[in-house]
Amino acid sequence: MKRIPFLLMLLCVAGSLCATVAVQTLSNGMRVTPKNGAAKTIEISVINSRIIRVQALPTVEVPSVASLCVVPNAATKTNFQVATNSKFASLTTDELTVKVALATGEVSFFDKSGKVLLQEMPNGKSFKTFTAQNDHGYTMQQIFKGTEGEAIYGLGQHQSDDFNYKNKSEDLFQYNTKVSVPFIVSTANYGILWDNYSQSKYGDPRDYKDLNQFTLFDKEGNEGNLTATYIQKRKPSIVRKENAIDYENLKTVKKFPVDFDFNDGSIVWEGSIVSPITDTYKFSLYYAGYTKVWINDSLVVPERWRTSWNPNTFRFTYHLEKGKRNKIKLEWKPDGGVSYIGLKALSSSPIEKNGNISFWSEMGDKIDYYFVAGKNMDDVIGGYRTLTGKASIMPKWAMGYWQSRERYKTQDELLGVMSEYRKRNIPIDNIVLDWNYWPENAWGSHKFDLDRFPDAKGMVDSLHKQNAHIMISVWPKFYVTTDHFKQFQQKGWMYMQAAKDSIRDWVGPGYVGSFYDAYSAGARKLFWNQMKDNLYVKGIDAWWMDASEPNVRDCTDMTYRKMLCGPTALGSSWKYFNAYALENADAIYNGQREVDNNKRVFLLTRSGFAGLQRYSTATWSGDIATRWEDMKAQISAGLNFAMSGIPFWTMDIGGFCVEKRYEEGQRLFDKTGQENADLNEWRELNLRWFQFGSFAPLFRSHGQFPLREIFNLAPEGHPVYKSLVYYDELRYRLMPYIYSLAGMAYHKDFTIMRSLAMSYTSDKQTFGVSDQFMFGPGIMVCPVYSYKARTKEVYLPTGTQWFDFYSNKQVAGGQKIKAEAPLERIPLFVPAGTILPIGDVMQYASEKKGEDIEIRVYQGKDGKFSLYEDEGENYNYEKGAFSTISFEYNEAKHQLVIGDRQGKFAGMLLNRTFRIIPVGASNSTAQVIHYTGKKVEINL
Repeated sequence: MKRIPFLLMLLCVAGSLCATVAVQTLSNGMRVTPKNGAAKTIEISVINSRIIRVQALPTVEVPSVASLCVVPNAATKTNFQVATNSKFASLTTDELTVKVALATGEVSFFDKSGKVLLQEMPNGKSFKTFTAQNDHGYTMQQIFKGTEGEAIYGLGQHQSDDFNYKNKSEDLFQYNTKVSVPFIVSTANYGILWDNYSQSKYGDPRDYKDLNQFTLFDKEGNEGNLTATYIQKRKPSIVRKENAIDYENLKTVKKFPVDFDFNDGSIVWEGSIVSPITDTYKFSLYYAGYTKVWINDSLVVPERWRTSWNPNTFRFTYHLEKGKRNKIKLEWKPDGGVSYIGLKALSSSPIEKNGNISFWSEMGDKIDYYFVAGKNMDDVIGGYRTLTGKASIMPKWAMGYWQSRERYKTQDELLGVMSEYRKRNIPIDNIVLDWNYWPENAWGSHKFDLDRFPDAKGMVDSLHKQNAHIMISVWPKFYVTTDHFKQFQQKGWMYMQAAKDSIRDWVGPGYVGSFYDAYSAGARKLFWNQMKDNLYVKGIDAWWMDASEPNVRDCTDMTYRKMLCGPTALGSSWKYFNAYALENADAIYNGQREVDNNKRVFLLTRSGFAGLQRYSTATWSGDIATRWEDMKAQISAGLNFAMSGIPFWTMDIGGFCVEKRYEEGQRLFDKTGQENADLNEWRELNLRWFQFGSFAPLFRSHGQFPLREIFNLAPEGHPVYKSLVYYDELRYRLMPYIYSLAGMAYHKDFTIMRSLAMSYTSDKQTFGVSDQFMFGPGIMVCPVYSYKARTKEVYLPTGTQWFDFYSNKQVAGGQKIKAEAPLERIPLFVPAGTILPIGDVMQYASEKKGEDIEIRVYQGKDGKFSLYEDEGENYNYEKGAFSTISFEYNEAKHQLVIGDRQGKFAGMLLNRTFRIIPVGASNSTAQVIHYTGKKVEINL
């Protein structure tokens, strides 16, 4: 009898020890060892009361690896409590509760009222060992249960014109025109940052499959293949039986007939497909050249075009009945001597069907993600920037107009363009010098070709005297013959596969080179020092970091791409595949700030990753095509990029790669003065794109011939010319508003280019509106992206009145309208309650300080706005050197209150004029207010 209490005591001690092992309280969270499940260890870390880090892995030890995208000081001291019961370990902050199932390890997130915000799915974790380049890790996946009725945005910038990623998937890797950022934000007011740098997938992790997954029939009805007809003008056609359309890279194009002439031919694949199941299939079309697809005689893919060396992906769905034949036809006209085409399909995924969320990564040490809760979508993106760093305020001049082209071939040509802008009084702040300013055989030397650029320092000085700035293209690419290549090579900081394989580029006879390893801290310092010693000393203002994916060679298969850009200093290029642009931006940002901490850094890069905004870096959407469908796709691309937490984005206005018909139309005009149908369309395309681009966070025109300068797009007096100048001048008139938005991006973690869903989340009709956006809180932009369209269907969100920007006509919200869209204008609408500061036309952003500003007050609703100002070109704003002036409108009183000026900075205006213009019910005349920094009340 005396032994029983002793045994009971032993059992209690053993149970206590087991409980200690299962749930351990840490200084920043808790560690849980589930009884079952794929993860042996789950660690929950508190970043703050609304941001939680989750790490899970199939081993006991949690590896400590510094994040590339999350800043070291993201976590703040936060109170939390850990508790356990028989089923869950829970961690509670002031705003969240996180529960981990002790049996299987699923993690769930709840708000303080107990409402579920997000849950991992049962058996939603998976790990599989993976090895590459002697680097060991896991392929992993995490599936979450989605929230009914939500919309999902983010994931970077992609070109298939997908917008709401609910029930959709996206492949996350970097490529020209494709920028992958593993962050999503939900209209249910939460976000997920997936901290992994390998090739990843959101949604369905499966690869698309060739068409031979179906039963195929050729056009004569014979089973086994489709009929492929290779049509040539000067040779007999070639007819082949093919069971796949897979010519997507330099390897697979070798399957084409050897003697087929791509420069003068076309190909038609036709026949029928029979599905083994009834399902709605996803199709992926990979194309370069002119492409159309029909299924059952219905045109499911109207004509699309991309240039030969830069293919694009377009996705569509089609419902197939089990056992039923479906006619299929693909017409393709290649673009150039080597071109690419592919059509693949995939059955539907339970992840997509059920509206769940999934992240899959090819390689990593562990599942590692951050859950961010917020009161609204802005709050969630603010949480993302807490994790990955604040967005810098760009130099004020960067908010103005940039002129670029491929390319200014001489110093005189570049200076002549700037002089012409100044002569015509067309506003401009920045001109861009694209690639190949160096001697032909010296890529990466950062030396100017003295025959074409005899005095680069004098060129830069001349621009500065005209109150203009210069951005210059710098690639992370070096020819093997340059001293710079050898400096990297000696340290082991150069990717050597391309050099070993003697890959020649497209310049002249073709030269061998490769890219430096930006994952090495020493290599980053060397990269900047080379730029500093050769370029920065000449007064260059900004950096254009091209091909920063890195794109060592176009159109290779994925495996070879990874071989070309690794191994890296941190590990295999399979593991470190997506974050190159982030590390490359680090090199220039921190390098320049060490040299001159009084001049704002500004970078433009073709790729990006989570955290890019902290390096004063913007992204542009790459070498897109001069097509209406590409223009439309940039709207959703830009919006999703902005909702990935990175506020500064731009594009090649007009598209980069040009259809030959446009080139020919321009050359005909240059020779004869005749404007043919193609040139007419070219001018309209550029104008519509320019109208849209004038409301992008950054305003930049760029592309191949025809020339992109305003005065080269159309002659003075032409309606296109007039409208181009109008929107350029409007951009500068809106500078007080725009620069205030830039200030908000830093001080308030604001998003400048906003989906309607961000600003009007309570109106679910906005969730699918992908072709309109808010430019800040006060201007709704409705781009026109169809040739000869003179009206546009516009959705006006509910809950407010809207005003036509041009006429001030009021329109009720909660409806679709057909808005007028004459060639010279795109629809712009302003919501009631907006306070919009508008200045004078300026020739450059700093020409005027804002001594006289028009303040438009759109009545019908309470509203407020804060006018932000600072010195515009240095980092004193980080030390508190800036000012704000608040404007608050009370609808009930019809009263505007201008608050006391807050803050100060060197050169700040002490006195100024505000011209108050009410728009709406009161119809009162403008009131002129002489503002001295003290509170003023104005009755309207």
